[in-house]
Amino acid sequence: MSNCFFCQKLNSLSSLTKEELVWNFPNSFVLLGKWQFYQGYCIVVAKQHERELNALSSDIRHAYFDEMCLVAKAIEQVFQPLKLNYELLGNQVPHLHWHLFPRYQLDPETLMPVWLRLDRADKNPEEHLHCTTSTLTPLQTSDLLRNCLEKLGAKKDA
Repeated sequence: MSNCFFCQKLNSLSSLTKEELVWNFPNSFVLLGKWQFYQGYCIVVAKQHERELNALSSDIRHAYFDEMCLVAKAIEQVFQPLKLNYELLGNQVPHLHWHLFPRYQLDPETLMPVWLRLDRADKNPEEHLHCTTSTLTPLQTSDLLRNCLEKLGAKKDA
């Protein structure tokens, strides 16, 4: 779909930077999210454009889910969060994609959904800077996740 944000990303995978594209699986691709206050935050995007999980064939749905779980495992191994939040929404971009938000002990809003803070960050430059900043550069974060995915035996799309 030419006007879909994630379809456009899929069509330009070869031109994405190493800091943005973490992994290219057979059924999905992984983007490093900009909100790196949640260090290791990634978005796992289905390669097949669908609005709902049940629209995928059983084989593709299971493979997509397995790929997302492998990314979650890599985030856990590399960054050791207290908890991972898995979110499959699609209200703004109706193309299947999982948000994997690592949550940490020092998170000042552990009882709040991430989206409330990110909404504030979109409106407040100081909060935006805070939410997009990490102790690592985006490239360092992506490299750590890529190395872990390789060790976990993650499949790559040709």
